[in-house]
Amino acid sequence: MNKPPRPSRGEAAGSVRIIGGRWRGTRLQVPHKPGLRPTSDRVRETLFNWLMPVLPGAKVLDLFAGSGALGLEAVSRGAASARLVEADPQLAQALESTAARLGASAEVQVRQGDALAWLGAGDGERYDIAFVDPPFGANLWPAVLGLLPARMAADAWLYLESPADHTPLLPAEWALHRESGTREVRYALYRRVTLAQVP
Repeated sequence: MNKPPRPSRGEAAGSVRIIGGRWRGTRLQVPHKPGLRPTSDRVRETLFNWLMPVLPGAKVLDLFAGSGALGLEAVSRGAASARLVEADPQLAQALESTAARLGASAEVQVRQGDALAWLGAGDGERYDIAFVDPPFGANLWPAVLGLLPARMAADAWLYLESPADHTPLLPAEWALHRESGTREVRYALYRRVTLAQVP
């Protein structure tokens, strides 16, 4: 009997769980999609420990949302709202279904579409925290980081994931706050600093 093929590196299938807050233990389905790479439990735990002082009441933006693990975890832990942007129609539909199942459709808004096009369109909303974890092979960091500031609050926070051997070049307005990594991923949290905040 032949065994089913295992997902190749850079593809994921199964589920991840929300690890803290009111939805703790909730499973999020992860379809088998090329490039879909949900943030691990250990990395999310570290990230949300970093964000704990600023998360309550925050407006969160989760670009390249995928499974929605980052944005949904944020709301579970006290963020006021999350905008999840996801290009893949199947994934976006799954995110909407999850938000409805959690009774969070008012707090969690899903936008199906290209993240760069959405950033460039502008709707007047400003976000306090952004999660940017794009498909690694597409090298989207420069384009995203060029468009993102117009969507962010003056003292916003920015979380970035990238390959372990790649540190994206950020505009000077983003100051590194914390960083860490695994064998495959570098993850870092930045604070937006305005001229008024520079000592």
